[in-house]
Amino acid sequence: MSGDGACMTVNNSEGVGDTYLCVATDVKLGRGVKLSKFINLYGCEIGDGTRIGAFVEVQKNAKIGKRCKISSHTFICEGVTIEDNVFVGHGVVFINDSYPRATNPDGTSQTEQDWHVEHTLVKKGASIGSGANILSNIVIGENAIVGAGSVVTKDVAPNTIVAGNPAKFLRYVEQIEEITK
Repeated sequence: MSGDGACMTVNNSEGVGDTYLCVATDVKLGRGVKLSKFINLYGCEIGDGTRIGAFVEVQKNAKIGKRCKISSHTFICEGVTIEDNVFVGHGVVFINDSYPRATNPDGTSQTEQDWHVEHTLVKKGASIGSGANILSNIVIGENAIVGAGSVVTKDVAPNTIVAGNPAKFLRYVEQIEEITK
């Protein structure tokens, strides 16, 4: 990689620079990470073998594990940790503030010092369907599945499938595996 600190050129497998990527110099990329064009990464960590689709933003202090697939148009904000082997569908949005405000009570603009990040954890092997919104202070359990278009407002237990607005328990993952045999 080469660059000026804001955006840099990332060499693809043929050694040719790709200027359609915005990857800050403070990004920690694991081995074999595949980056699509038109992405914005800064201050984050991406694990070995992870694939990032087009039009994805990953903010500072976000962590993505190994062998994940992050589909296009997804927003992963500060405070999100995604463990290994996680699938994130197209257009998924993570949220890190339960009560966002532009100004303080006295009318002055809020700054980073006026704000405190709320965390989200996606455990290994989970899958999040396209168009889902994941609120802050949430844990999505191991191997859980979040249905497309869902709004996750509370923790999702391991090995369960949830869907809807708000997302609600549908069944256990094992029940789906029995149906598809």
